[in-house]
Amino acid sequence: MATGTDKGKLAILVGGGPAPGINGVISAATIEGINQGFAVIGVRDGYKWLAQGDTHHCVNLSIAAVKDIHLRGGSILGTSRTNPTKSETSLANVLKALKQLGATALVSIGGDDTAFSASQIYKQAGGAIRVAHVPKTIDNDLPLPGSTPTFGFETARHYGVHLLRNLAEDARTTSRWYIVISMGRTAGHLALGIAKAAAATLAVIPEEFRGRAVSIDEICDIVVGSIIKRRAEGTLYGVAVLAEGLIEAMGEKGLMSGIPGGQLDRYGKVKRDDHGHLHLAEIEFGRMMKDLLSERLEKLGVKMTLINKDLGYELRCADPIPFDAEYTRDLGYGAVKFILSPAAARFGAIVSFGDGALVPLPFEKMLNPETKRMTVRRVNVDGEAYECACHYMIRLERSDFESPAQLKKLAASVSMTPEQFRERFGYVAGLKNEASVAR
Repeated sequence: MATGTDKGKLAILVGGGPAPGINGVISAATIEGINQGFAVIGVRDGYKWLAQGDTHHCVNLSIAAVKDIHLRGGSILGTSRTNPTKSETSLANVLKALKQLGATALVSIGGDDTAFSASQIYKQAGGAIRVAHVPKTIDNDLPLPGSTPTFGFETARHYGVHLLRNLAEDARTTSRWYIVISMGRTAGHLALGIAKAAAATLAVIPEEFRGRAVSIDEICDIVVGSIIKRRAEGTLYGVAVLAEGLIEAMGEKGLMSGIPGGQLDRYGKVKRDDHGHLHLAEIEFGRMMKDLLSERLEKLGVKMTLINKDLGYELRCADPIPFDAEYTRDLGYGAVKFILSPAAARFGAIVSFGDGALVPLPFEKMLNPETKRMTVRRVNVDGEAYECACHYMIRLERSDFESPAQLKKLAASVSMTPEQFRERFGYVAGLKNEASVAR
């Protein structure tokens, strides 16, 4: 590793899933770090190798090596979900490895799990390593000040909208419905953002249930209700966007409630990662929804072609749009500026910006000591932005049941009486609290 600098060595690593703009942070932090007198070390694959005490997967970073990467997707340093705080040995190995590397500062890039790991490194190093964490996730679910997005979200939404518009045109051309599952572990920002901008038929996100128990039957009935309403108006196609976070909102019990025989293993195995999260990608939520929706529509006498499509991996390593290219340059620069500030000797921090100014957010104020994570920033379902989204969706509403003519038309489209239709689907419009057991 390089020697002879007056500031010591700055290590940079990336944890968690990819997000557009990672290379922009690496580039900006490297350039500013070198300009300020650091030797910069790139740590490959997050904490994977450091947790084993391995320093051989580290490289010197130069301005020449990073000056052109800010507009490229992916991460030149790779990434991993290794959790070094899972055991005392792993964390001790990380600290020992950083010491061997001569690191006096660390810029970590990742979500709240990576942020917690960074906070523990700062704490255990006892001031020997200054730490700045740059928050990233296409889910946009970290509680940054105001409406500041997490980097990568705007790019993911941008490309997601293009893909969804193509699917919508295919749906129109072929008279079919697409069931699109959008990434978003705990919040519906990405699903709603893509659906709203692309004018999808409807979006279903976990926040709309306001923390109450939700079953897969209810999710299915919301989508079926939308299909019926479109059908009653003579439209036989559409696109429904479902946030993958609905899986967590339902939990294993909610998922199994609507699956014949409770055989969830038909759609993958329930696994959890080092941080305790369900491996959402291991559950074929889209195929599950397609099968369950097809079964329900068949019982209603509705012949409809459904296609399931997962949307997420296509977005994570996209080249950043100008917003994220600029934003990540600010974040990388800001991370180094914080590390060099007197405040960095007192606390480690999450790097954020507000009104164009650097806002370091101390770990102890941002991370819950019990959950070891940040508070999830959820979609505000009480605001006008969500209200607007709902007004342009096609889904069953209270007014559909209050208008005798509309109710009669909806019921007739599936060969039901108005009373039967109200009993079967009224609850999804809030007419009663519990779902009908008639399936």
